[in-house]
Amino acid sequence: MQSGFLEKLIARLDRVEPSEVQQILVRLIREKGFLTKVFDALHEGVIIIDHDGMIEFINPAACQFFGLKAEKAIGQKISSQIRGLDWKILSKPGRTISRDLEIFYPENRYLNFYLAPIEDTGSPLGHVMLIRDLTVTRAEAEQTLESERLNALTLLAAGVAHEIGNPLNSLDIHLQLLGRKIRKLPPGDRPALEEHLSTARQEIQRLDTILKQFLHAVRPTAAVRERCDIHQILHETLKLLEPELASRHIAVQLDLAQNLPPAQLDPGQFQQIFYNLIKNAYQALPSENGRIILQTKFSEYEFLITIQDNGTGISPEHMGALFEPYRTTKQSGTGLGLLIVRRMIREHAGEIEIESEEGHGTRILIRLPRTERTVRLLGPPTPTIDL
Repeated sequence: MQSGFLEKLIARLDRVEPSEVQQILVRLIREKGFLTKVFDALHEGVIIIDHDGMIEFINPAACQFFGLKAEKAIGQKISSQIRGLDWKILSKPGRTISRDLEIFYPENRYLNFYLAPIEDTGSPLGHVMLIRDLTVTRAEAEQTLESERLNALTLLAAGVAHEIGNPLNSLDIHLQLLGRKIRKLPPGDRPALEEHLSTARQEIQRLDTILKQFLHAVRPTAAVRERCDIHQILHETLKLLEPELASRHIAVQLDLAQNLPPAQLDPGQFQQIFYNLIKNAYQALPSENGRIILQTKFSEYEFLITIQDNGTGISPEHMGALFEPYRTTKQSGTGLGLLIVRRMIREHAGEIEIESEEGHGTRILIRLPRTERTVRLLGPPTPTIDL
């Protein structure tokens, strides 16, 4: 209702018949109920705040965003209901504000709020806050950025393959020729030259391995799927790592599901996935009492594979860059291992989730669908605070 209508109503209230007054009140109630229903139907949050910072109205969307209950929030200071908002700074007279913020409860979301003053003939009555959920938009932006990075890496890979791959092949051929000439020398002249030749070959092999890892990360081969036993692949991987695990006195605990059905996957790729993840796990373990837990589960829709350790964990600043190429905490690492792992899992329409707390270990969860699917649920964006 407009204030002019209310003023006219009050001015002639003594001349209005009781039945007409009742009709007017019913109209007011209906219009208020209609507006409330409109606000309740909005996906955007709406909060009406008086000039003292007290909440006068809050719709269900805003309650959902901030984990509030309308009956408890109304009449309370907004700064007490949404901790982290400084109402004194935000509510300066005549000031309109648009800001982004991150919330952590009840769900990790990214929001944008627009705060505007409500005035009547120049007199401040309060503020209206409109809140939009940007979580999906930010996830799409993260996905676009990741796609752009991978496209850039793919272009770089083509140049690397040409500029480094060809000279390496040429060097290898010339070293083979040198090896033949060295074998024709007198026995006393061979040892020193053969040692230098062996070192050169090892360095070429190392460069070739790095090049292949890089190319595999940005241009993964298509998965060749077949019916496989996930447990068998895990056991074969553990057998390969057994000498290193034994030398470090690492206990491996198996919690494998009984009657696990076969999975349609590429066994070679998944052996590489398990190899990389288990190796990462034991490299983060303490010198004593190191433990790795391997667990498998399955439901009607998916396989769940967990690799958990009691190692040093991952710091918050490194958690945000786990899948970025060449970002590594290891002195001899390439920073491509997790990028390769994620690409392979995504080739199988799966997902990888990593949870870690510094000083308390890391938990990696791989989700694989039991049947083909055409969509993949994306993980949350990297948390950043923008206040």
